[in-house]
Amino acid sequence: MGAVLHVCMTCRAGQPVPEGEMCAGTRLHAALVAQGVPDGVTLRPVECLSACDHGCSVALSKSGAWSYVYGRMTEADAPEILRGAALYAATTDGVVPWRDRPVIFRKQSLARIPSLEPNDV
Repeated sequence: MGAVLHVCMTCRAGQPVPEGEMCAGTRLHAALVAQGVPDGVTLRPVECLSACDHGCSVALSKSGAWSYVYGRMTEADAPEILRGAALYAATTDGVVPWRDRPVIFRKQSLARIPSLEPNDV
């Protein structure tokens, strides 16, 4: 399996959501779909990533690799999120060289989570 880009669909980005309008997380997901997800990446909507104090959040994961959670994402970040997801998908261990990562991934990382497999450190 390739990489999975999880998108928090319930994120309100700290703002009230008027009835009948989409929350910020749903709009981010729609922007990612509209851009077109790269090969090797599956876009998966999730109900909550528990990063509510950090605006819209996304997570990247794949089997046998480090996982990451990023926050403070907006619809305008969709192209860079997808570029970063493609770079992540191309790795074997989930570690994209620092200089190759999109700036939003360098500056807006909330967590780095080790793989469940014991030999990936």
